[in-house]
Amino acid sequence: MEGLVALDPAGRIVPAIAERWIIADDGRSYIFRLRDSSWPGGEPVAAEDIERTLKDLLARLEGTSLGYDLAKLTEVRAMTGRVVELRLSSPMPDFLRLLAQPELGFVHQGSGAGPMVMSRDDEFPIARLSALPPESRGLPARQDWEALASPITVRSLGSTQAIEAFSNGEVDLILNGRLSNLPEVELGPLSRGAIQVDPALGLFGLVFRREEGLLEDPERREALSMAIDRSALIEPFGLGGWQATSWIVPRELYEGRQIAASRWGDQSLDELRAIAASRIARWMSESPDREPVVSIGLPPGPGSDLLFQGIADAWATIGVRAQKMPSGAGADVELHDRLARYSSPRWFLNQFNCGLDIGLCSLEADALVREALEASEPLQKQALYLEAHGELLAREAFIPLGAPVRWSLVRGALQSYQPNPWGLHPLFPLSQPTT
Repeated sequence: MEGLVALDPAGRIVPAIAERWIIADDGRSYIFRLRDSSWPGGEPVAAEDIERTLKDLLARLEGTSLGYDLAKLTEVRAMTGRVVELRLSSPMPDFLRLLAQPELGFVHQGSGAGPMVMSRDDEFPIARLSALPPESRGLPARQDWEALASPITVRSLGSTQAIEAFSNGEVDLILNGRLSNLPEVELGPLSRGAIQVDPALGLFGLVFRREEGLLEDPERREALSMAIDRSALIEPFGLGGWQATSWIVPRELYEGRQIAASRWGDQSLDELRAIAASRIARWMSESPDREPVVSIGLPPGPGSDLLFQGIADAWATIGVRAQKMPSGAGADVELHDRLARYSSPRWFLNQFNCGLDIGLCSLEADALVREALEASEPLQKQALYLEAHGELLAREAFIPLGAPVRWSLVRGALQSYQPNPWGLHPLFPLSQPTT
């Protein structure tokens, strides 16, 4: 499947079903001309198909985080046989990046229009992908295509199995590694040159699932955040360049605004921990029969063990005992690890929309984000995002730790792989001839 546009290995926007487009009406209108291609059954890809399919996709995504991201899309209209217009409520510079998301690949009568075909094996949990010849995708034919294009076999493995298979030469590429399993690579017999880490943008931190007892008061939730030495958390992993943060929205996304490196100004870690410890001590004096314990939901893996230990040691300095639990087992706080789909404060704010029910949220922040959907002036929009960000911070709904970690193991011969901020690595370019 593919959508109107796609991503190249570096994460840049490239044509897909749309061969070209223009942006009009000050960024509110996107007009796409479709390539001259057909669905697998031989029926030409028509604008009416795209209009109908895209409207159906939008309906299915309603109430999801991607659905909130697409809220500016107000109209989908087939103009002629091969021209489709998409209209927005206000300009969105990253709109094409949203259209390239995997969820917006088109299906027509059960099949997509490429750029690859997939076959499965009943006996083995694998998928075999083969690139369609150019002429099947509305492009000029290429001689000896079958000899030049490389088939791809995809399988899903646990991290230990995958790393062992890579080490044995059974696989050429491992994707979607996370901090929870990174130490398995560090301890394995692999050279560091095979490890590629994406300069990822997104959310990595702890979301509060409830507000009762110790966690009832926002100041005490803030105390847990204040106690953490974020830079020290990453030291056991040996990852250089990891971006720690105490902000939900990265401060560099507010263009022209000087945002402090820390939300607590120039206060030292010792000073922050002293303030945090006094808040916990006050609660303990008021609730002498209750123990200051906070459970943390984490995925399995040695990286999660290291992360938990770092957080537990930090909370111990303010008199709070951390308890580790599996993800989804009802912990007080859960690790939230998501890659950004586009580089706007709105993506970060949308992740805490009350409609998603991931944990604590702010109706006031949601209302401000909705108001920003209609704002045409960048300064007005940015001011609304800043105010919404402030509402979430006041709510203390999240403990930001830093950027999400995504790593891959890449065989040296794979020239089409590139680390990128989106952590998405399209398989189609891997199949393409390199000469």
